[in-house]
Amino acid sequence: MRIPTLLMVATLLAASCAAAQTAPSVTLQATRDPVDKSYRKMIAGMDLFERHRALAPQATLRFQLLPRRPDTQLDGITLRVAGDTVSLPVPVAPDHSFTLERHQQAWKEDAALIASRKTSTLTWRAQVRSPNTPEGKRRLGDLRLECLVGVEAGLLSNNSRLFAWLGELFTSPESVCNAPDGNYLFFAERPLLGVTLYDGHRSANLRPTMLHAGGTQTAATLPYCDCQVLLDRSYYAPIWDRSWSDDTLLEFESPGSL
Repeated sequence: MRIPTLLMVATLLAASCAAAQTAPSVTLQATRDPVDKSYRKMIAGMDLFERHRALAPQATLRFQLLPRRPDTQLDGITLRVAGDTVSLPVPVAPDHSFTLERHQQAWKEDAALIASRKTSTLTWRAQVRSPNTPEGKRRLGDLRLECLVGVEAGLLSNNSRLFAWLGELFTSPESVCNAPDGNYLFFAERPLLGVTLYDGHRSANLRPTMLHAGGTQTAATLPYCDCQVLLDRSYYAPIWDRSWSDDTLLEFESPGSL
């Protein structure tokens, strides 16, 4: 983070603390959990998907729910878009994925997407899939688009509500998905031993530091990572490295595949 940015953060925090000390006490009625997903932001993610279709010209977009905590139960989960006057059920597929319909009134009311489980127990991801991708492999262009949509749609998990607004202030799809230190985690279908990239005649193995959330999680930090119960399936993909084409395929090595 650059020094001007740090100074701006410090100024904003100081102003917030000063305001908290001097402002009169006001009681506000909470209308929804602040970690519910914004309908407007998810629609913005859908719009971004259309603008960047060149990354995955034939792909489809869905959103997916994944467990964040060991006791999270996703089977039977329900979703609804809820606003001041709008309440729209959202069908959830057996793989816990779903799509959103565009609804003018829901947009106008700045509705929220609400799950029948506590939102803090869930991890949300965009799901971009190109047809004819070999079974058990992922296409790099799809992953690039997943990251862009996920950030734009506000799907990144953050347990710290106090600083969640700072994350939104300084996080953009480009800053996360086009930077080597963007740290956008992907999850494989099974536990991972390794990942190999294939692009024409070129191939390479992902470094061990790109698996399992970089291998840096500890018992103290893991509860703050949305990889908490998916750590052995997590990996970083080189979505920022344009020397790998969008048609690059990622092949996953799992314990049962040896």
